[in-house]
Amino acid sequence: MSSNKSAHPASKKKESILALDKMIDGKIRVKCLGGRELKGTLRGFDELVNLVLDDCEEFLRDPNDPNSITDNTRKLGLVVCRGTQVSLISPEDGMEEIANPFLGDDE
Repeated sequence: MSSNKSAHPASKKKESILALDKMIDGKIRVKCLGGRELKGTLRGFDELVNLVLDDCEEFLRDPNDPNSITDNTRKLGLVVCRGTQVSLISPEDGMEEIANPFLGDDE
């Protein structure tokens, strides 16, 4: 019986499509499942996209419209964000909202 290691001796570790190592010590914005949005300084991450954010702030929701995020924030400090909850990661600088190209003119 042969082991799997000998069957693929030249196999390399699969590289991640995320370039989070370039964002270390940079400001990022994270959207989580359930609608929470966070911003903070990325201090670390792992292969499961668990994130460590320092000086983290959470964007608060509009009390009249729970689907809407306001510019009001609350400070959270040092946060570990579990990778299973992360849906989007983007750099804070250079981020701008654009119109949805899939919506028609009548919507």
